[in-house]
Amino acid sequence: MKKTSFILLFFTLFTIPLFSQKNELGKVTLEELSQKNHPIDSSAVAAILFKIGEVRFEFSPEEGFEMVTVVKMKIKIYKKEGYEWANHSMKVYVGGNTKETVSYKNAITYNLVDGKIEKTKLKSEGEFVEKVNKYWDRKKITMPNVKEGSIVEYEYITRSKQIGAIDRWDFQTSIPINFCEYKTYIPEFYEYNVSQKGYIFPKVESEKVLKTNTFTSKERNQTSTRVSTDFSQEKFEYQELKTVFKLQNVPALKDESYVNNINNYTSSVEFELSVIRYPNEPVKSLSTTWEAVTKTIYDDPDFGLELNKTGYFEDDLNLLLKDVNDQHEKIAIIFNFVKAKVKWNEFNSYQCDGGVKRAYKDMIGNSAEINLMLTAMLRFAGVEANPVLVSTRSNGINVFPNRTAFNYVIAAVENQNELILLDATDKNALPNILPIRDLNWMGRIIRKNGSSAEVDLMSKTVSNNVTNMMVTLSKDGVFEGKIRQQHFDYNAYFFRNRYGELSKDAYLEYLEKRNNNCEVIEYEVSGKSDLSQPIVENYSIKSSNLVETIGDKMYFSPLLFFVMSENPFKQDVREYPIDFIFPTQDRFMINITLPDGYSIESMPTSISVPMSDDLINAKFLLSGEGNRIQVSYIKEIKASIISPEYYDELKAVFNELVKKENEKIVIKKI
Repeated sequence: MKKTSFILLFFTLFTIPLFSQKNELGKVTLEELSQKNHPIDSSAVAAILFKIGEVRFEFSPEEGFEMVTVVKMKIKIYKKEGYEWANHSMKVYVGGNTKETVSYKNAITYNLVDGKIEKTKLKSEGEFVEKVNKYWDRKKITMPNVKEGSIVEYEYITRSKQIGAIDRWDFQTSIPINFCEYKTYIPEFYEYNVSQKGYIFPKVESEKVLKTNTFTSKERNQTSTRVSTDFSQEKFEYQELKTVFKLQNVPALKDESYVNNINNYTSSVEFELSVIRYPNEPVKSLSTTWEAVTKTIYDDPDFGLELNKTGYFEDDLNLLLKDVNDQHEKIAIIFNFVKAKVKWNEFNSYQCDGGVKRAYKDMIGNSAEINLMLTAMLRFAGVEANPVLVSTRSNGINVFPNRTAFNYVIAAVENQNELILLDATDKNALPNILPIRDLNWMGRIIRKNGSSAEVDLMSKTVSNNVTNMMVTLSKDGVFEGKIRQQHFDYNAYFFRNRYGELSKDAYLEYLEKRNNNCEVIEYEVSGKSDLSQPIVENYSIKSSNLVETIGDKMYFSPLLFFVMSENPFKQDVREYPIDFIFPTQDRFMINITLPDGYSIESMPTSISVPMSDDLINAKFLLSGEGNRIQVSYIKEIKASIISPEYYDELKAVFNELVKKENEKIVIKKI
């Protein structure tokens, strides 16, 4: 298979001058407020007029260095759909002794009222703090008096003692950015690894500048008759590496079909501390490996120690596993027990919040508490189980080793050459059928002996959909018949998650709409609650809108209402990998009985549509004799992820399939 770098690709920006503006807060003009559409992207619901950030390290003799980040934003709202851009939120670390703070200032909404500029300031009721877990809060603001045409401005300042990494800076987002500038001032005592990704790279300039800190110190002098204090000025000087990243007229990041997480491909920069060089101290290298990262996580009291706790479940588990000796049976019993016992609170983490014991007692917990509990139970039962660190799809893909690369944990059983992945947060999950959020390239298993290894999280099993259909066409152009559909593996998982809780009437309404508004009767489904079985749907249909009658001829698609109406791949150029999530095979067997007095005039030709490296294969076979037509159609996507290098060929394959599926069978009166 061809390989390519999905991240470090260059892209040329063609800039178009926008209206004159000053990149300062408080400098809103009538021209800006009057503008109805973005001059380059008329479809934009909003635009960032400027986004300016600066990171400095402030020093005090008592506290040492503190990282201070100042960000200034000016945003134009064009349409109601862009109102969300008048809100902002920041995650704030509140765990341990190195708490962060975030404060907002200069937050104002500007509107044009009767030809004059009206200002509305953010008030205290527009600021919120949301508790995420014991480690994180979320600070939010909602700007007041936002309308179509508004401009909002705000500034936020974060202060943190955690200098191991500098928050990622995005130069691109889902709306255009007219001007983006990011400055960092790194003291000579620290060296950071810098990682850029995306398809648009900023202009970068660096220089060394002298930083001078002046402090007032005092010294008490005491004699037998009096106490005095002497004040003196002290200077602390060092070099800073000043780096300026700058971009103008950045286009909106457009989402595309079958993209994992569009933020993986956002133009951005990240910093991770690699070396510390304090005066008169040995140089300390922090350049790390995934092994070092996983060891640090394993040693975390909210991770490794939680794995060693067993007393809270031992009696229950001993009762469950009485007289059970088969390992696979043990795994199934424990897995199903945890799924039923503890509900997921929808918080992603590899660290426990209240702890496994409390989660067991309260019957609710985060992903770490549930899956570390599962791992501990499996180990207690004599199964070789270990945790696997995961970055969920929403968390993105990380390019260098660091603790924040992961935000989730699952369990794995290693049995000879077999690796069984388990996630008990989802009641519909099965061994090696993980929730979709987990299917994000690679995870990392951590073993009790301290070793770790990469784990491929992407499914290799082809999940099938099998449709059998027997229908009869009447002289009036009405199709009637029976359908049997079977959904296996991930397709069954999808069905249970999407439709398992729907009432029968609600699902039938959806099914009729999906099937070109046909009438569905005698519907039955099995396998919804028995996860070991496929989902099987049996129903009858009646439809009068699948046939076009012209004179003495009828025209209809061989796939009836299972036709792909358009190619999902419309872009001329694809920049991102094509993510199908898991390999699939769709198989259709359709038998059509024609009305008396009609014969086949023409049918689409049978074809086979392969793709390079056997990534996709489709076979479309039709045969007809007398008043019967048989259609056999198999479409198989054999890879979870396909490189964008294949995009042109992939698009051509789907064009061919759409064309073939929409060709008509023609029958005529005899």
